[in-house]
Amino acid sequence: MLLPKFVKVKQHFNGPKIDDIEAEISKQMEAIRLSDKVKPGMKVAITAGSRGIANIALIIKNVVNELKKLGVEPRIIPTMGSHGGATAEGQIEVLEGLGVTEDYCGAPILSSMEVTQIGETPAGLAVYADNHILASDAVIVIARIKVHTDFKSSQWIESGIVKMAAIGIGKHKQALLLHSYGIHGIRDLMPAVGQVTLDKLNVLFGLGIVENAFDQTAIIEAIEAKQIVEREQALLKISKSMMPKLPVDDIDVLFVDEIGKNYSGTGMDTNIIGRMRILGEEELDSPRIKYIVASDLSEPSHGNALGMGLADLTTKRFFDKIDMKITNENVITSSFIMRGMIPMVIDNDREALHVALRCNWGIESSQARIVRVPNTLHLKYVYVSEALVPEIQKLSHIEILGQPEPLQFDENGYLPKMAEHD
Repeated sequence: MLLPKFVKVKQHFNGPKIDDIEAEISKQMEAIRLSDKVKPGMKVAITAGSRGIANIALIIKNVVNELKKLGVEPRIIPTMGSHGGATAEGQIEVLEGLGVTEDYCGAPILSSMEVTQIGETPAGLAVYADNHILASDAVIVIARIKVHTDFKSSQWIESGIVKMAAIGIGKHKQALLLHSYGIHGIRDLMPAVGQVTLDKLNVLFGLGIVENAFDQTAIIEAIEAKQIVEREQALLKISKSMMPKLPVDDIDVLFVDEIGKNYSGTGMDTNIIGRMRILGEEELDSPRIKYIVASDLSEPSHGNALGMGLADLTTKRFFDKIDMKITNENVITSSFIMRGMIPMVIDNDREALHVALRCNWGIESSQARIVRVPNTLHLKYVYVSEALVPEIQKLSHIEILGQPEPLQFDENGYLPKMAEHD
């Protein structure tokens, strides 16, 4: 079966962008009167999660610099649940993969999985906090605010500062406890856990980050501790309005060059691909994708292949990179087993595409609706099969670049990686 030709397209999305991160951080620190909140010699913890947030190392570095100007002793605390194999060393490696290092950020990284109970929710759920944070005089909670990949909340508290306060600061123990309740735990119980943490700890402020559709920093906002929930709800709505999406909703094959924890906590963003694969939870209405091919696993994932179960096909190259121990730890902690299932393993990209087309019953190759993306985070440039061109020509926010051309595979049957940016 001959594969169709593909054409590169450019998607145009609206949304602001912060060009001077250093100036914006300084502005935000002044806005909340940071100098009035700290004293020289204070030990201030700064949370650092496992998400591949744009400019995260630079943001943390500048928060550190602002604290140092005031004579404060900053320390960076890895704040994540089971990522990094749920080990102190593994979580430092995760941060290093994001560029968050002691040398670059200018502050020590104190990593431990040890926690202490600091209270409980009104419903009686235990609330834990990292011991290094408890040994500090205050904490700054940094998080990207965006729609969650596991659920949709009527409270408008999903992935953000409150979740970082709950599962990040509570580490693996809190993550296990909340995930033991399934979706109910992370959707309905998590906000109350985060609120207890915000109430019990000396939170100087929360730093909310919102990204635009191009994975660029759009908003950085320092939020007073008592206003975190209210502002996070508002910022989540803004974030949702700026989310990127695939160029069309009905797709026969979605080919994803790379999945990984640096692109989404679920390897592939479920909001982009329209798949949840959580026992008892309804799937999203769109997009409607018949088969997904996950070609490769990103290096910053350190073998964590959570999310591969969202795909139908993968390659031998991908399979060989899986660290079963790290992956299983993350999957079991989440309790969403289907997301850790191994897809059908095919020799290479070329054969995976052939299999996907073969299993699209009755569809001629020339009429197949195929979309190729570098990952589910960067969707500015994508490739579409020739059959989609007439439909895409009618979309004002998409620009067609060049003419349809055959796919070019290397000697091993793999495609060269797509460029994510200009």
